Amino acid sequence: MKRRDFLKVTVGGTAATLCTTAEARSNLEPAPQAVGMLFDSTLCVGCKACVSKCKQVNDMPPVIDGDELGWDSARDLSGDTLNVIKVYREGEAKTKDAEINGYCFEKQSCMHCVDPGCVSVCPCNAMRRDGLTGIVTHHPDVCIGCRYCMVSCPYNVPQFEYNELFGQIQKCQMCNQAGVERIDNGKMTGCAEVCPTGSTLFGSREALLQEARRRMELKPGEIYNYPRGDVRDPYSYHEKPAPTYKQHIWGEKEGGGTNVMHISAVSFDKLGMPPLQERSAASIAETVQHSVYSYLALPALALAGLSYTVRKNTRDDNGGEQ
Repeated sequence: MKRRDFLKVTVGGTAATLCTTAEARSNLEPAPQAVGMLFDSTLCVGCKACVSKCKQVNDMPPVIDGDELGWDSARDLSGDTLNVIKVYREGEAKTKDAEINGYCFEKQSCMHCVDPGCVSVCPCNAMRRDGLTGIVTHHPDVCIGCRYCMVSCPYNVPQFEYNELFGQIQKCQMCNQAGVERIDNGKMTGCAEVCPTGSTLFGSREALLQEARRRMELKPGEIYNYPRGDVRDPYSYHEKPAPTYKQHIWGEKEGGGTNVMHISAVSFDKLGMPPLQERSAASIAETVQHSVYSYLALPALALAGLSYTVRKNTRDDNGGEQ
């Protein structure tokens, strides 16, 4: 091979590799039969029935904060708490769902991202996104305890059982993990089932989005029948005047979208939601990683061409080694 031919091969291979690295991985699309929940903070009264039902479904002990309390008083997510109700307070906290001198309740649990970072970073396929329902589940039988999922989650959802000898990751699995499987059996999530006001609503992602958009169009004070249970087949309704909703459905687009969405009369940055762009962190990270791995092929490609040239030039005219 002449030097000119060698350069052509090397440059051509380099160009092909660079073209490959230029292709960015886009956000994943919602699963074809994606299910999820809609949390309306204006309906939540802070009863924590959802927290209690979650503990019952997942066979988890109560978290007691102080010896004088006899009920579950978990303040945050943990290895024993997969769903928690938090309170926003400002000033004198006299008016519900008001940002100034007001208060409201916010639910924290797994958002079941459409393009989940925890699934993207897991090196052993312990975190999985169901291709049909979009539910994100953890499988401890293959988990190696690296806790990358904890670092990758913008909502700080996966929690490790640090106090257990053989601790493992715990997170909301939308009541559809091994041994529970409520969704596969045609039931709704436990928290949606027991919510007395319909603040937590179950259903398909598309039906929940439609319900959220209907509420965005309500005039403040307009009487509305809020469904309870499954938005597609409610078991009852909760009638009340509509609040002044923020015109924002959290989870419709944030971070590539989520299957659990929130609406509120208080700004989401005040409720502790992280600032996220529409492109998922998983798509960005995977694009960078694939680009780096592709670039690592360039030295190997150049070495292969150089080795071929050297070997070719060391042969004599009869094909033998010099």
